[in-house]
Amino acid sequence: MTQLNKLTIDSPVVLAPIAGYTDSPFRRIARRSGAGLVITELISAEGIVRDNRKTIDLLRFFPDERPLGIQIFGRDPVIMGEAAAKVQSLGPDFIDLNMGCPSSNVCKGGIGSGAALLREPDLVEKIAAAVVASVTLPVSAKIRTGWDHQSRNYRDVVTALESAGVDFITVHGRTRAQGYSGEADWDIIGEINAMTRMPVIGNGDIRTHSEALERLASSECAAVMVGRGACGNPWIFSDTVPGIEDIKAQILEHLDLNISFYGDRGIILMRKHLTRYIHGFRNASQVRQGLVTTMCREEISRILDTVHE
Repeated sequence: MTQLNKLTIDSPVVLAPIAGYTDSPFRRIARRSGAGLVITELISAEGIVRDNRKTIDLLRFFPDERPLGIQIFGRDPVIMGEAAAKVQSLGPDFIDLNMGCPSSNVCKGGIGSGAALLREPDLVEKIAAAVVASVTLPVSAKIRTGWDHQSRNYRDVVTALESAGVDFITVHGRTRAQGYSGEADWDIIGEINAMTRMPVIGNGDIRTHSEALERLASSECAAVMVGRGACGNPWIFSDTVPGIEDIKAQILEHLDLNISFYGDRGIILMRKHLTRYIHGFRNASQVRQGLVTTMCREEISRILDTVHE
């Protein structure tokens, strides 16, 4: 068991929140595959407070996803606190604050939310303190090492979060300017882990289960977080090496969860996952063409039946 302050998880390898990917069906797959915790994709605090229908839909989850965090983003401390209180009423296990998303739509040229908040440690502390004061649930925050290489102010940001009473943090070892290019700086992640009393989850460039364990040991973090490496590969949360039949069965399980959750639209939403699952298949391009053009669950199953070791 791994302790993240007040939150206990059964594995130190956890799933990252990924916009457009970590919906309820995928989170359920990740938990069944051994992820220690899962987090929703980022959800607008403004949308929550205004009861925006599409925003509220993103808050849906099932008991078998626990421990589950709901991640919110915004830059107004009052609205973030109000949104957190509403989220708490839904019964998640913790609330996560997005302070690391590099998307231009979220950062808005450095004056928005997500990773743009890293430029304003005082505002980081105000937002975190407002959320902590509004809920009794554990509160975490996901950050990067800074806005760019010239302003890697992670020490100030971590100190601000600690002062606000945040329970644990996740650190992606890149700046906002890097996006997902270059390499994650695990030396900085280790430095942050050594400087703070908060448990730290390290994040960045983990592509295999063995890499997860290596990063866990070398950084001495409480846990490590897997993002893109888990897409199409939920086995990354364990030491299982799947065969073709395992992958095919996993695709159909994921597809059925999608259809149950979204209806027929779930087949369309599954397409981005399908292309990742079949990446290593023989004749993958031909298989992909068939899988991403059909709207029939039975046809997808039939196409998969034609794939062999």
